[in-house]
Amino acid sequence: MKKTDGKNVSVMCFHDELCQVYNALMTALSLLREGSNVTIFFGSRGINAVHKDKVNDLKCLPDQPIEVGEAVMKKMDDMNLPSVEDLFIMLIAEGAKILACPLNTALFEMASNDLVEGVVLADPARYYKETVVQADMNLTF
Repeated sequence: MKKTDGKNVSVMCFHDELCQVYNALMTALSLLREGSNVTIFFGSRGINAVHKDKVNDLKCLPDQPIEVGEAVMKKMDDMNLPSVEDLFIMLIAEGAKILACPLNTALFEMASNDLVEGVVLADPARYYKETVVQADMNLTF
């Protein structure tokens, strides 16, 4: 984690649904900009959100009728919100640490060079011991 005088925050994202990923990243960015040390961990299906070829194809509300997801996407576009890929660039540039679960990369047949630039494979034992256990705040999406 980046060293500041702020709180240590762990954000875990286990989903690849666009709204969940977006909420995780926006929350992390807001906390980072308020001075927190932020580490984001992607596991389970969330691993798809850090795949460089899948990051821009995340689906919005796939369990809802297609027009509902499309309406949300249009509203996000109308609001001129940054893309998920842009959020990764901002987070990394501003000091967040972004980790991918190596177990899930193996399960989904991904290599480290498939990851969005700046995302690194985690050492799960170290992540849980040094980040999650010591965090002032653990958030899960």
